[in-house]
Amino acid sequence: MANQTRTHQDIIVRDSRITLDRDHPKTGAQMVKVATGVAAGGSLLVLSGLTLAGTVIAFAVATPLLIIFSPVLVPAVITVVLIITGFLASGGFGIAAITAFSWLYRHMTGSGSDQKIESARMKVGSRGYDTKYGQHNIGVHQQHQQAAS
Repeated sequence: MANQTRTHQDIIVRDSRITLDRDHPKTGAQMVKVATGVAAGGSLLVLSGLTLAGTVIAFAVATPLLIIFSPVLVPAVITVVLIITGFLASGGFGIAAITAFSWLYRHMTGSGSDQKIESARMKVGSRGYDTKYGQHNIGVHQQHQQAAS
């Protein structure tokens, strides 16, 4: 079996090649990412706007009903709960849309942490590979180093 012990420099060179390949993504893949980001962000933004418009209309309709039918508390409570739920849903969809557009901007400008995460993942994977296939050679490698000194 060939010597599977790798030096720290071998690992760094391999990891830097992987990182350099990720710095220049393919144009087709980049366009798919842009299209996906715009579609997701745009649809969430439209959904947020529709939810907000529906909530405002429901609030406008419910206000006179609350004044006219104030003795009936159960429908009033249901209406208030629906209005609050509508505003919370609208805010949630808006935040999701802003997050999608923010991710798209960071990804397109290269300031995103995708490269950092991928680099860390590859380093952890390479350490696992070293642990799996390199540990049995460490003692032999250290004995050769001690014999040489």
